Amino acid sequence: MRIVAIANQKGGVGKTTTAVNLGVALAEKKLRVLLIDLDPQANATSALGMQEVEGESIYEPLLGGTSLANKILPTRVDNLFIIPADLDLAGAEVEIARMPDHLTRLARTLSTFRSDETFDLVLFDCPPSLGILMTNALAAADEILTPIQCEYFALEGLVKIVRVVEQVRDSGANDQIEIGGIVMTMFDSRTNLSGQVVDEVRQHFGRRVYNTVIPRTVRLSEAPSFGKSILEYDPSGAGASAYRALAREFIRRHAPAAIARETEKTHLLESLDK
Repeated sequence: MRIVAIANQKGGVGKTTTAVNLGVALAEKKLRVLLIDLDPQANATSALGMQEVEGESIYEPLLGGTSLANKILPTRVDNLFIIPADLDLAGAEVEIARMPDHLTRLARTLSTFRSDETFDLVLFDCPPSLGILMTNALAAADEILTPIQCEYFALEGLVKIVRVVEQVRDSGANDQIEIGGIVMTMFDSRTNLSGQVVDEVRQHFGRRVYNTVIPRTVRLSEAPSFGKSILEYDPSGAGASAYRALAREFIRRHAPAAIARETEKTHLLESLDK
């Protein structure tokens, strides 16, 4: 199981849009995906048409009140599951901060899933801030996937993410965390600026930047208001095509690691048979 935090401390960059639509696109590819909404605003929850869910967030598991498994809900999308968010999570910021292991509460909560094969992938939709919930997500994740809007301040936001990653490593909470990928969002082919921003980010971050670019479309903006992913709302449109392409690229990037794990498992079984 791989844990990916979809994070950017700047709001309005397509973070939740990417978390929801990438999750749906990967579920279409038969991966079992768990989406954990860590934002008290619960935008990922409502984007999947689950606005009425209350008291089912990760709040209680983080405080040790119940098992994480009790909060997992199915969605209408096959292979996609969610732990929704609610306003209780805003209080968790304060309560977790008082605990001695405040940086690793989420990692401890997820530890039981590390050892089984219930899910292929866990996606965190992180809040647009540098608070306790986001730092917990980075301490629990294997990598960060960072959506970056194709606008002038893109690199400034990336610099801050790099600094946060360094802080999490230096704290000892997660010395393996890295920026695994950067996704350029809200690309407007009608302007020179979008192309210039993409080129500049690729110049600085190289292969970490995904080849797939998410376009700015009206349909992508409309879909959450109907409680649907873009793959349901406009399945043949440019936005859906882009997120399906992103899912394929995501799988290709992680295939070598998956192959290595399977090879290791095969070698272990062979040694036990001898």
